[in-house]
Amino acid sequence: MNKVKSNRHILVVDDSKAILIVMQAILNELEITNITTCLSATDALDKIKKAPHYFDAVFTDLNMPDMDGMELIRHLGEMKYNGAIAIISEMDPKVIDLAADLARKHNAHLIGNISKPVQLNQVYLLLQKLEHFSVHIERTKSPISESLLLHAISHNEVLPYYQPKINRHDNRVESIEVLARINTSKEDEVVLPDRFICIAEDLDLINLITFQLFEKATNDFNEIKEHFDPNLKLAFNLSPSQLEDLSCPDKLALILHLNKLTPSEVILEITEQYALRSAAQLETLNRLRMRGFGISLDDFGTGFTNVQQLKTLPFTEIKIDRTLISNIETDQFSQVIVSSLVNIAIQEDLAIVAEGIERVEELDYLDRYKEFILMQGFLLCRPKSKDDFLNWSLSWRQMVKTAAGYRR
Repeated sequence: MNKVKSNRHILVVDDSKAILIVMQAILNELEITNITTCLSATDALDKIKKAPHYFDAVFTDLNMPDMDGMELIRHLGEMKYNGAIAIISEMDPKVIDLAADLARKHNAHLIGNISKPVQLNQVYLLLQKLEHFSVHIERTKSPISESLLLHAISHNEVLPYYQPKINRHDNRVESIEVLARINTSKEDEVVLPDRFICIAEDLDLINLITFQLFEKATNDFNEIKEHFDPNLKLAFNLSPSQLEDLSCPDKLALILHLNKLTPSEVILEITEQYALRSAAQLETLNRLRMRGFGISLDDFGTGFTNVQQLKTLPFTEIKIDRTLISNIETDQFSQVIVSSLVNIAIQEDLAIVAEGIERVEELDYLDRYKEFILMQGFLLCRPKSKDDFLNWSLSWRQMVKTAAGYRR
């Protein structure tokens, strides 16, 4: 069992003293020492209001006198509590599905549930999900300096890396995602986006990086397509803030035209971490779709998009975040959400992608949906530079061919 971060601050809310004692003992066993317990939701809410950024996660019972767990979750959403929320209660699958959707409507981050009597392995798995969730709201390494970022941009050191989305039903690579990397002699290793994207946004350089990267990737794409199905698509990330630029569709279309590509060959991935609200964002989203771009809702499970928005906004794809994929073979909460998403995707004719697959057990579980879900993750292929990715494609095709020969 891998260790969890011991510096997490956990708040446990339950009207049963016995449950609080058990939870404290389990968390201590898992080397979590910063634990606060409350016998009422009202008391818990007061503590969070006094220190809104102190608690990394709230574990709450549902059935409590005065204020119940669902009301607590609603209040946490209203106050824009940034941490994760887990429910301590045995729940029917329909209740899980509705609770998760209501949490999103209230802008709250519900990451799972554990049933009573509480077991150590259930708490451990939720703490693992907390680590995956926290990647979206904190940087694990210090950001690069402003001067290094400017040097990388001016010296053409922001490069596209590629990671495939694979159809396990026939082992076809249906699309490839472009991931930004900085490769500079000034750093000992390739710099990942969590160390420079926030700086780029703060310095208003995100558009410059995006369009540089988009130009390089579309220039690579014609060569990459020769190694795959001619219907291969290129997936590219845009932040919700970039949708505020009403000229964004024209700029992207011009770069595609210069590289003899069409919008229908491109999927734009919009992160789900922040809600799409402004008129400009929604107008740009609609205009991109009208031009023929595919629109993907990225990181579903970390943000606030609810089922109704999946039906009303012009998405063509949903990407299930690693938070919901981690240990899915034993996680009832994630199983229910993924099953519900597959049903919605079928009804609404949406593609669906499971991202962040790192373990064989996760892939084996998700294979029950392989006719509907595309698979993406380190287990299948890590992000690679163009040359390394083309080398990977050769070995992938050979493996698929060999496996097909065994089945004959």
